Parts: sequence; C-alpha cells; structure tokens
Amino acid sequence: MNILLLTQWFDPEPCLKGLAFARALQRQGHEVSVLTGFPNYPSGKIYPGYRQRWRTQELIEGISVTRVPLYPSHDRSAARRMLNYVSFALSSLVGIVLLPRPDVVYVYAPPPSAALGAVALKLLRKVPFLIDVQDLWPDALGATGMVRSNALLAVIRWWVALVHRHAARIIVLSNGFRRTLIERGEAPDRVIVIRNWTHEDSPAAGAPAATAPADRFDIVFAGNMGPAQDLGVVLDAAALLKEEAPQVRFILVGDGVEAAELADAARARALDNVTFPGRLPTDAMPGVFAAADALLVHLRNEPVFAITIPSKTQAYLQAGKPILMGVPGDAAELVTEAGAGLAFEPGNPAALAAAVRRLMAMPAEERLAMGRAGARFYRDHLSLEVGTRAFVQFFEQAVTDARH
Repeated sequence: MNILLLTQWFDPEPCLKGLAFARALQRQGHEVSVLTGFPNYPSGKIYPGYRQRWRTQELIEGISVTRVPLYPSHDRSAARRMLNYVSFALSSLVGIVLLPRPDVVYVYAPPPSAALGAVALKLLRKVPFLIDVQDLWPDALGATGMVRSNALLAVIRWWVALVHRHAARIIVLSNGFRRTLIERGEAPDRVIVIRNWTHEDSPAAGAPAATAPADRFDIVFAGNMGPAQDLGVVLDAAALLKEEAPQVRFILVGDGVEAAELADAARARALDNVTFPGRLPTDAMPGVFAAADALLVHLRNEPVFAITIPSKTQAYLQAGKPILMGVPGDAAELVTEAGAGLAFEPGNPAALAAAVRRLMAMPAEERLAMGRAGARFYRDHLSLEVGTRAFVQFFEQAVTDARH
C-alpha cells in the first residue's frame, strides 16, 4: 500500500505517531509518505535549521516528508492556538492535492482540523482515511478552559462529526473513548481501540539499571505542564511530605505554559523537595526514568480525562518502574491490569501523599516486581510492533472497502 501520514506534528518535534511509526510501516513493505508542518512544538518557535516557505520536501530514511507552512504558536492564547491549527489545515489542504494519490490516508488528531485535506481527498478522489483520535474535541477544550465560547465549541463539534462521518475507521486509544463515541451515535464496528505505544528508539528504554541514592525516594513527572496536568497538587503533596518524609523528592521534567509559575511557587513556598530540570532530550528520558523510584501521572479531575490514557503512561510502563496514577477510569484500570503501580484520586494532595507513603512502605522487591510487570505488559500489548500490525489490518480493510 501507499500510505500517507497527515499529521501536524512530526519529527524532529516530539510526536508519538511520527518517524518511528512511518519506519515500522515501511519495514512491513509499505510505501510511506508524510504531509506535515514546519517543526515548532512545544516552544511555538520554528526549529533551528528550518525556514518556513511554501512546500518543502525532504527524504528521511527513505520516507518522503512534505512540509507546508503554518502559524507557529503554543502559548495560552486560544486565538493564536486556533490560528496555528487552522493555518495548517488550510496549507495542508492545498498540499495534499499536489501529492501523488495514496491508497489510504492516516490522520493524527488532535487537532481534528488536520483532517481537512483528508476529507477533501475522500470527496474528490475517493481516497479512504482513518483518523486517530487522541483527544475528544470539543470536550477536552472545554475541560482545560482553552475555549469558553459556546458558539466556537458548537462549530468544532459539527466539524468533528463531519470528519468522523467520512472516516473509514475511527481509531481511539481507550475503551472509554470507544464507549463515548458509540453513545454519540457512531457505529460500533467503525470505532476501533488501538492503544498507544511510546518511543522505543533508545537502547536504554525498558532497562531500569539505576536507582536514586539510598537516602532519597525520587518521584519523576515528565511531560507538559499546563492546566490539564494540574500540578499544583504535586506542590501541595510535597508540602505535606516535606517534614515527615524528607527523603521524598518530586522531579518535574518538561515544559509548558505553567512551568515557570510552578517553579516560582515552589521557591516561594521553600519546597526544596521539588525540582524543575526543564525540558530534556527524548533520548535522555530512559536514563531519567531508570534513576527514579516511581513515575507520576496526573490530570485534572474532569470527566473527560477519565476516559483517556495519557501518553506518558506507556513510556512509564516500558521504563519498568512503579507508577503513581492520578487519572481515574481507563488509565487507572490499565495500570491495575498490568499490576504496575498505585492509583490515587486526582486533585487531592492528601491522596497523592498517601500513595507515596504506601509505595515507600513496600519492600524494594515488591516495587521491583511492579516495574517488571509493567514492562512485560507493555511489550505484550502496547508496543510499536503490536500497534502497527493492528493499523495495517485496518488500512487494508479501508482500501478493500473503497474498491467495492
């Protein structure tokens, strides 16, 4: 098959379904091409070595990558963020009709605006597409407060429904997403669960060889620091544990719109048990995870997050360390099913502190067994190889259906 990946985010940006996915499809004998934007995530600034102009092409490991311009922005402004999404949708709409006709298009969402070109190609040239839904829009926008206009939310809801109607299959990352879309009227046979994988390129991944110093218990959070993550809860839990468990240290790795104010708040409260190393290269993260005693996931206590599985969950499972899961529903069930950690109530600092105490009280061998169980579960059920095989199956079905 000739498979086109239509995604606003692609390497060298940190992206889940990027170059590794393209290479995996290529290894299975398929011809893969990519239509994407100029790299600017998460800083909102075009990466060094790139200059925006109309339609550039590069060859990365035998994969043709076409880049089209967009408005770079990832700050708190909803208007600028929407301009970022819409600009890529429009430029990729023009770009996609200039590319050779693929057999099938894969669309990575969010944002669902990225599917504009795929919808056009379906209507104009009968090319089927699958959309990979990573966030439920507009639910996630309302939950994070990014969009407060009911009129705009209604427009987004209409567009998402239109995209889903034209998609050959709707791929979702959790059973909760699937249940929700079926409740909203989607046919059950069109909504498919393929759980996410994580970056697997580093030879250190999944090899927890190091540990924190014996007099410390290091808990690592890695990723975006924004309203959805609600990391003020971590500062409050750190305050609760500071005196009674001085060996506990929270290490918040990453960046985001709330990173600076969280660091300022920690300093103002004299929380020397919370550190902010900043954003680190992707290939450095396996070493960071390996040196941790536990890995933390947390999202705001919103109903929409109860049906999602944050992408860092898979990275944590692969790393082979115990997980403290502050997301209810599907994410907590996944960690419980894997036997890989403890779940606690999100938005509740006391619950997080209690989970830390419980984990610390376990024998080291029990924590080690948790980590091993998580790594094994990832390998058997969530890996890139497992996920790619599932995608190819549904790509082939979409192409076959389109020919009849």
